[in-house]
Amino acid sequence: GSVELNWLRDLAADPMNRRAIVQDHGCLPGLILFLDHPDPQVVYCALLAVRYLAECRANREKLKAELGMMLSLQNVVQKSTTPGETKLLASEIYQLLQTAAGADEPQAAGPGRGGAQRKAQFFLGSSNKRAKTVILQIHGLDDPGRRSLCEEALLKIRGVISFTFQMAVKRCVVRIRSDLKAEALASAIAATEVMTAQQVVKDENGDEVRSPAGVSGFVSDVEELII
Repeated sequence: GSVELNWLRDLAADPMNRRAIVQDHGCLPGLILFLDHPDPQVVYCALLAVRYLAECRANREKLKAELGMMLSLQNVVQKSTTPGETKLLASEIYQLLQTAAGADEPQAAGPGRGGAQRKAQFFLGSSNKRAKTVILQIHGLDDPGRRSLCEEALLKIRGVISFTFQMAVKRCVVRIRSDLKAEALASAIAATEVMTAQQVVKDENGDEVRSPAGVSGFVSDVEELII
């Protein structure tokens, strides 16, 4: 089962496949079964697959309407044995699907910065102050093998909620708990000894700047970044 789930998650990670997976009658019920699995790692993996699918706006209504989807997401959040990062991921997917009908997500706009928050492409649960998004430029992210190494490194860090790879530009968009420092991500990637990471941030003019990994000038408190 978990081999099949990993395969499905990797398929869902590719934007080209997201529509097809949601149209396939067997895939979503299978994913929902995995959301109720006793192994937390399997649940986390299933949530990642659902989140990838939900990134395609056209899929959200179908995901929300799928029998058992919203209930299973609620169960993951409410279950006392669910790890914190998994709860946060499940609740953000739930929020994303709940607001699927509206063109603009109601609580996403804060005073004076609504436009920027609404454009956040990652999760639309950006009103959630317990999480933030970090963009990493990863030097050496050249092939699927390196990507797997990077995944393993990130999964070991407590406080990482989810991540999306953009292999064409060698970037990883990481969603983390607000109390986790971005330096921890860079250190874990550097520990692979074949890759290094820099954080991509915006300066006051809105231009992208890369902070060298692990130095004191590392900006780690940006709440939402727009790609």
